[in-house]
Amino acid sequence: MYEYDSRVRLTEVGQDRRMTLTAILNAFQDCSTFHSEDLGVGMEYLEKRNRMWVLRSWKMMIYRYPEMAEHIRIGTWPYQFGKLGGQRNFRLMDAKGRMAACADTEWVFMDTKKQRPTRVDEETGSAYGLEPALSMEGESGKIRLPDTLAEKEPFAIHVRHLDVNHHVNNGQYVQLAQEYLPEGFVIYQMRAEYRKSAVLQDMVCPQVGYQNGVCTVFLGDTDGKPYAVVEFRCRE
Repeated sequence: MYEYDSRVRLTEVGQDRRMTLTAILNAFQDCSTFHSEDLGVGMEYLEKRNRMWVLRSWKMMIYRYPEMAEHIRIGTWPYQFGKLGGQRNFRLMDAKGRMAACADTEWVFMDTKKQRPTRVDEETGSAYGLEPALSMEGESGKIRLPDTLAEKEPFAIHVRHLDVNHHVNNGQYVQLAQEYLPEGFVIYQMRAEYRKSAVLQDMVCPQVGYQNGVCTVFLGDTDGKPYAVVEFRCRE
C-alpha cells in the first residue's frame, strides 16, 4: 500500500468546516499520482511511451467527512491488472485509525497516438505490487438511469475545467454534477462512469433524475451521448 499523511486544509472544506466530497476525491487522485511517480512509472514515463491511464469509473463510500485541520492519512493500492487496464482501491483514515472514506476505481491503459485501449506492458504492470481488494458495501454494477430525467441549462467547457491532459478531469464531472443535488443532501455513496472526454468549448447538456434518495446526473453532449453519468446516494 502507498500512503501519505496530510491535514484537512481550509481550501478543502465547505461551509460546515468539513472536507468536501471533491476534496476527498482529489486527495485520492493525488495519492495514485504520487504512487506512480515514486515508482518511476508516472506521467513523464508514460508520455515518452505514448501511454496514459484513463479512469473508467468511481465507486466511493463516505462514512464521515473529516473536519478542518484534522490529521488524515490517504492510501491506495492496485488489486488487479487485466490485459487492457486495472483496478485500484483507496482509503482515507483519521488519526484514530478509523476509515472515513474509501473508493474502488477501474482504469483503462490507453495508447495516446492511436486513441484506443492497449495492453498493459510488463514493465509498467510489474512496478506495482498487488494487494487484496477492499470489501466495500453499497450499490455496484452499471448505473441505471431513472425513468424520468429533467433537462437543465446547457453550459460550455472552459479552461478552468481542464487538466494536464487538456480534457475535463474526472473530478470536475463529479463537482459539476453536485450542483444539481437537492438542498441538505448529504452524500453517502457516489458512483461515476466516464464514457468520453469533453474538451474546451464543448457543450454539456445536463439531465437530472431524483427518486428514493438517489440523485442521478447525466452529463451529455448536444447529440445526447454521455460524457459521464454520476449517481449520488444519501443516508437512509
